[in-house]
Amino acid sequence: MIELAALFTAVAVADAIANLIGHQPDGPYLLIASAVALTATAAFHTWWARRHSHAPPPPPESPGTEAAPETDEQARPSGVPGDTVLWRMRTTVRDAPGSLAALCTVLARHGIDILTLQTHPLAQGTVDEFLLRVPASLPAQQLARAVSAAGGSSTWTERADAHDLVDAPTRVLGLATRTALDAAELPLALRQLLGRCTIHSLPAVSVSGRATGESAPVEGVLEETVMRLRDPSGGVITVERPYLPFTPTEFARARALVELDTRLGPRVPRGEQVLTLPEGNEITVRRADRTDHEAAVAMHGRCSEQTLRLRYHGPVRDADRYLDHLLSPRFGRTLAVQTASGRLVALGHLLWDGDETEVALLVEDEWQRRGIGSELLARLVAMAGEAGCESVYAVTQASNTGMVAAMRALSLPLDYQIEEGTLVISARLAETPAQAPQPQAQPQSQSQPRTQTPYEQAER
Repeated sequence: MIELAALFTAVAVADAIANLIGHQPDGPYLLIASAVALTATAAFHTWWARRHSHAPPPPPESPGTEAAPETDEQARPSGVPGDTVLWRMRTTVRDAPGSLAALCTVLARHGIDILTLQTHPLAQGTVDEFLLRVPASLPAQQLARAVSAAGGSSTWTERADAHDLVDAPTRVLGLATRTALDAAELPLALRQLLGRCTIHSLPAVSVSGRATGESAPVEGVLEETVMRLRDPSGGVITVERPYLPFTPTEFARARALVELDTRLGPRVPRGEQVLTLPEGNEITVRRADRTDHEAAVAMHGRCSEQTLRLRYHGPVRDADRYLDHLLSPRFGRTLAVQTASGRLVALGHLLWDGDETEVALLVEDEWQRRGIGSELLARLVAMAGEAGCESVYAVTQASNTGMVAAMRALSLPLDYQIEEGTLVISARLAETPAQAPQPQAQPQSQSQPRTQTPYEQAER
């Protein structure tokens, strides 16, 4: 009825104009000129719209050349699935009926399959976390624009892999199991639970015996992108994620893992492996903790000053003070090598340094050049890979040819940085997939070598 009313109105207006102009001396000519002008305007508008459309024009074909064949994506009819990639996406939507349905409709319109969905209720709105199977031809920017048009805000995307296909309850239970078996797993479990973040363990008392003043309430503190939890071994565990605020649900999960660690107390797996050196001596490789402090101090006493200086890059007389820190499961994992008589002859450390991982070795002088350092380093790097670390680095001196040779024997891509005699060797464990542009903290510049010594790290 509305369309008919509009049609009748248009006919009446046209008839009135035709009668008004047609009865003039030049009326017919004016009507013909108006028709020509309208036709020319319509033709110009059509040409202009095609020339300035968002779709790029087809490439011109030069004489004597054949048209390029269609690619698989161009030849594939709409609705037929092609190559896909996995993405993790988090966005905030209004807490109103139909908000999530509108978002899912937009994702379906772009051929995106929703594999998993988690909701994190907030005081205002809801954070929805998706695991998506996205067509490989869909750019991340276009995905973000589509989500924004559907009502999503503060959208964050990151490339995922097959490990993310595990549902949230199963992943949390797996992390709890790892934490229950090994106290050193708590920082790693928190990192895997919360995604890309930086974790620092700040002790209540420094290695020099001074109180650091670091403390947190039992229930923890949540401040947007910073989470502070009371460390069961004393001090504070600080978790930072500058590009994405933590939700109350994530805070509750992290606090539950820390509470589990507190209830179980100190624990280290006691697996041992006996190896035979080329000359026939047998050694035992096992995990170490603070109960090995006395044996480690005795090994320091049997090491030369040059060996201790190459390891600790500082005053030799202060080396014993840092063993309690280095042997703590909270700051990493330690492997010990002992002889058949039970004497400790070597230590290998895998230290969690924020979002990076350091490896360090100390082998007693009498047992050097027997392959012990290379064996320890290979095991530490394997442990770092199992923990999901992307790279490890070693801080040493340019004159420490043994450590350089051990790093080269890993057969991994290495980066070398040297400044004033301090050598930093970084080994990349695996190539990481490309990620979508996202706001996050700037990575450390490659032109600035990591020159912090274990003393400085411990003081921090």
